[in-house]
Amino acid sequence: MEFLTEYGMFVAKTLTIVFGVLAVVIGIIVTTHRSRDHDEHIEITVLNDEYDETSMSMKSVIQSKDELKKTEKEQKAKKKAEKKSTDGDEIRIFVLEFEGDMKASAVDNLREEITAILMVARKQDEVFVKLQSPGGMVTTYGLAASQLKRIRDHEIKLTVSVDQVAASGGYMMACVANHIIAAPFSIIGSIGVVAQMPNFNRLLKKHDIDYELITAGEYKRTLTIFGENTDEGRAKFKEDIEDIHILFKDFVANERPVVDIQKVSTGEYWFGTRAVELNLVDELKTSDDYLLEKVKASKLYKVKRKQKKGLSDKFSGFLQAMMDKTFNLWWSKTRDSQLP
Repeated sequence: MEFLTEYGMFVAKTLTIVFGVLAVVIGIIVTTHRSRDHDEHIEITVLNDEYDETSMSMKSVIQSKDELKKTEKEQKAKKKAEKKSTDGDEIRIFVLEFEGDMKASAVDNLREEITAILMVARKQDEVFVKLQSPGGMVTTYGLAASQLKRIRDHEIKLTVSVDQVAASGGYMMACVANHIIAAPFSIIGSIGVVAQMPNFNRLLKKHDIDYELITAGEYKRTLTIFGENTDEGRAKFKEDIEDIHILFKDFVANERPVVDIQKVSTGEYWFGTRAVELNLVDELKTSDDYLLEKVKASKLYKVKRKQKKGLSDKFSGFLQAMMDKTFNLWWSKTRDSQLP
């Protein structure tokens, strides 16, 4: 029995040392990867070339040899003419993609991409944003909308395309555009504000657990997770939510005066077809059709900020992805329950 006790102590000490060493190693790895997080750059892709390659791939299969030779000759002549052209009036369209989560995490990339574009864009150019977001935090989506507004402030045309969803904070971003296009069954609107939290106070009391919250300032805390909430706190919290809603409505009304803000600011959402009728969007069209039309007479540049991710970012990204999946699942269930 004494042997087993000593053996158990030996194993415990060994495991403690092993875990300690592992903790140090992991810390070094995380620190090393964090130092590499600054390895970033702006990647620019000429979409015209991608369209041409796709077109030639299709033609190589469906055209005869003579037709294909003629097409290749015409393509070479076209590119040669483009290189010789000194016409500075050619419209350039800068294409951005924004896929939003609850925290609008892509806003950092968006601000860098827009800064890069504004360094070279002319007033006859255009910025085209493929936007997808069910909304999220007020502050980060407010910042994202402000980033898009920078384009308008420079008197450059801004077009926003919604293929799937631009709701709540997503629509806050979209409404800044000069022109909004949307797919027929995309989700638009939801100009409203929501906040919710659990409260465990009764559970704590049941188990004789005290919770102390010390504040300075009458409204430093209104509603809490563990404390006992009051009617006064609830009233103040509701007042704050209503104020955010007023600011949201004023923002949309200012950026898109064609909408009847009282009619569309109920927190409801609409499919693209209905959103056109309410002037929430200007046109029913997918981003693919829009770019396919523009590629014939414009130069299309896809601008994307690339950044290496460290272990810490990958782990936080995993947690964020899990939260987003939960949020999107709740959103889809809520949406589908209202479908006929």
